[in-house]
Amino acid sequence: MTDQHTLFICTTCASTWQDGKRVGQSGGEKLLEPLQELHQNWSLRDEFKLQSVECMSACSRPCAVSLAASSKYTYLFGDLPVDVETLPKTAAAILDCASLYHSQPDGLLPWSKRPEPLKKGILARIPPLS
Repeated sequence: MTDQHTLFICTTCASTWQDGKRVGQSGGEKLLEPLQELHQNWSLRDEFKLQSVECMSACSRPCAVSLAASSKYTYLFGDLPVDVETLPKTAAAILDCASLYHSQPDGLLPWSKRPEPLKKGILARIPPLS
């Protein structure tokens, strides 16, 4: 497959706010770090671009990521755990799911084949543009 794929990561997810300003590192920023590290040695790093995004409007279901490619379904996942203990597993599961997404011509991700952290948190499956 030669189409560029993108993994979007919301960097404002799970933020702490004080006096209308964000304080400290958000959960999304914490998730982005191990994703960037794993991405460096991932076999699909040249096929999948990581792109941070400020707010994907999934504020009530943080942390959120999205998988997108032309002519494929776009997926938006939320409720991804980013506590210190689960963060490495979450990041690895996201890239495992991205590998599955890459392998599917239409991008459809069967529930039974998705890694555990991405089974329950699906927020949207958007059809491709025709």
